[in-house]
Amino acid sequence: MTPAAIAGAPALTLAPRSEPGLDVQCLGLVHLYHLEGTEVVALRGVDLDIDPGEMVALLGPSGAGKSTLLRMLAGLLRPSAGQVLVGGRDVARMSASELRAFRATEVGIVLQEATSNLLGYATVAENVAYAARGARQRRAPGAFDRPDLAQLLTLLDIADLADERIGTLSGGDQQRAALAAGVAGGGRLLLVDEPTSQLDPAGRDSVIDGMHALHDALRATIVMVTHDPAVAASVPRTVTIRDGRVGTEGRHGTQYAVVGRDGVIQLPPDLLEILPPQTLVRLRGHAHGVDLINADLEVADAAQRLDVMSETGGSGADEGGGDGHDGAGGKGGRLP
Repeated sequence: MTPAAIAGAPALTLAPRSEPGLDVQCLGLVHLYHLEGTEVVALRGVDLDIDPGEMVALLGPSGAGKSTLLRMLAGLLRPSAGQVLVGGRDVARMSASELRAFRATEVGIVLQEATSNLLGYATVAENVAYAARGARQRRAPGAFDRPDLAQLLTLLDIADLADERIGTLSGGDQQRAALAAGVAGGGRLLLVDEPTSQLDPAGRDSVIDGMHALHDALRATIVMVTHDPAVAASVPRTVTIRDGRVGTEGRHGTQYAVVGRDGVIQLPPDLLEILPPQTLVRLRGHAHGVDLINADLEVADAAQRLDVMSETGGSGADEGGGDGHDGAGGKGGRLP
């Protein structure tokens, strides 16, 4: 069976779509896990805006809250506080049936293990057709187009594997099949969790190329979680989650701190060595931004200047305490 022969496959093209991907907005997002009589804070006030059609990688150490955030965008977890807006809709307020339709038609999800997204006994083409069937059953006639399945497999360079069973494929090929299944329903938001975590360099590169090909062709918004520096380097925008909050953002390789809606800013680890937690700082605004000045060091510097002034006779301006005349033979006369 070839992809073109899949029963019910939509006869659409994979040309760039007229509608861009969905926008994403997180407002003060908080999530608590309840474990053995205690509460673990996974997210503590995440503010994040993603424009329609953006491609964003979520970075950060294990346990920082990246996968939790991704699952909230999909409606698989509900926040303890705050809002998750996808395409302007409050995901946390959707009913169970609305969430099922949302995930079938608007959002594609690719979990960390490629085989968690696929039927191992079925072929690549059957898996992709199955993913598209759920969207077709729930989507109103004339709604947002689904991609042509044959062209989708060609785009991901797995058309020659259409009739191969998932269990016989390499890790990279399985992951590309999972990406195809993730977008087969025509959703405008693709959520991908650690797409290259268990792949060799060749498999990793094929998956990176596949995600960029999907992004360029479908104009979908793509949000992925990754620890892989190669994946992060390939994405135009990165967001680092640290201690349950947005720490820094990368734009085309340059890192920036982010001011949250509540005014909170996380300092990168290297700057925390200069301004450790609980340090008192004085803020000094100017035309180019704001300086953070260590108050303790500022006091110490002021005291040192007073000592120098005392040792030099009080003025601190002239070595040896000149008398202010031009005094060519003096010890440091003041210039006119």
